[in-house]
Amino acid sequence: MKTLRYAVDPDEMQSAEAQHVLDQIAAILRRGGTVALPTETVYGLGANALDATAVVAIFAAKERPAWDPVIVHVADEAMLRSVVAEVPEGAQRLIKAFWPGPLTLLLPRSEAVPDSVTAGRPLVAVRMPAHPVMLEAIRRAGVPVAAPSANRFGHVSPTTAAHVLEDLDGRIDAVVDAGLAVHGVESTVVDPNLSPMMIYRPGAVTIEQIRAIVRDVEFYGERQKLVSDSVESLPSPGVGIRHYAPRAKLMLIEGDPGELVSRLRDKAGELTSERVGVMWPNGLQGDTAELGAVEIFLWGRWGYPEELAQQVFAGLRALDAAGCSVILCPMPPEDGIGRAIRDRLRKAARA
Repeated sequence: MKTLRYAVDPDEMQSAEAQHVLDQIAAILRRGGTVALPTETVYGLGANALDATAVVAIFAAKERPAWDPVIVHVADEAMLRSVVAEVPEGAQRLIKAFWPGPLTLLLPRSEAVPDSVTAGRPLVAVRMPAHPVMLEAIRRAGVPVAAPSANRFGHVSPTTAAHVLEDLDGRIDAVVDAGLAVHGVESTVVDPNLSPMMIYRPGAVTIEQIRAIVRDVEFYGERQKLVSDSVESLPSPGVGIRHYAPRAKLMLIEGDPGELVSRLRDKAGELTSERVGVMWPNGLQGDTAELGAVEIFLWGRWGYPEELAQQVFAGLRALDAAGCSVILCPMPPEDGIGRAIRDRLRKAARA
């Protein structure tokens, strides 16, 4: 399969070139093809969510196991109603507050949704993306679009079109380059049918933001212990399994900002037989020279977690590409989007 390359500038959506590309992409989606599209979180691999054969093509391209459900993306309320049987009052409040945006809701599925989308579960994961290219592509296609991250299953999520091609070139019909994803981590996944509501995956919408709307919400794992021995029973994509992982062994370094440089230096000094890479945030109290002969990725400013989130997957991919066998990564504070970063890093480091 030859993967077609397209590009759209989100700031020039009305140009003749952008309009032509959007029409081409919509046509591919309507006929059951697979297209990697930019979202505000990461790049997603999209196909018609109501076409079981098209959805199976997503799983085949990603080598994704059939037990792992995918998220459906919609462009308007009519499209939402085509994939869900009902929208509880609490979910309506969240939709009003955060859509379009990086919040995924688990809702009772309609009969139109193929089993392959939900892995046979009664709830379908659905959201309305905020990225103008993704949103307009869905509108023009006129169908809801199933779109997990556009990478091989379990690998580092893609935040650029180049990342997509590293994993999926020749395996999908097309990719649309619209630059770097804004948030850099996936959407927050919430089940609004429970009391309290349950966050199964932290993401770009924080628990503090959600509690400002519905109050009664908690994280999965605060009452339940994460398990990985029965993946088919897991309630949401990305729960309790190794995911987002580079080829290199990822080692996470905890500590206060004043301790992190010495801890990174000590750990690098223990790994003399390895090619070591370091995710280095600007603002740590120290210098990269203290770490010795290691590969450095300049991650972002330590006090700006949104920058760290946007670049976390890019950094893991860059250090992989540099041939590192071990990557050392300091863990940011758990406040706000920092919780989502820590979640992704923990899953990536899981043996």
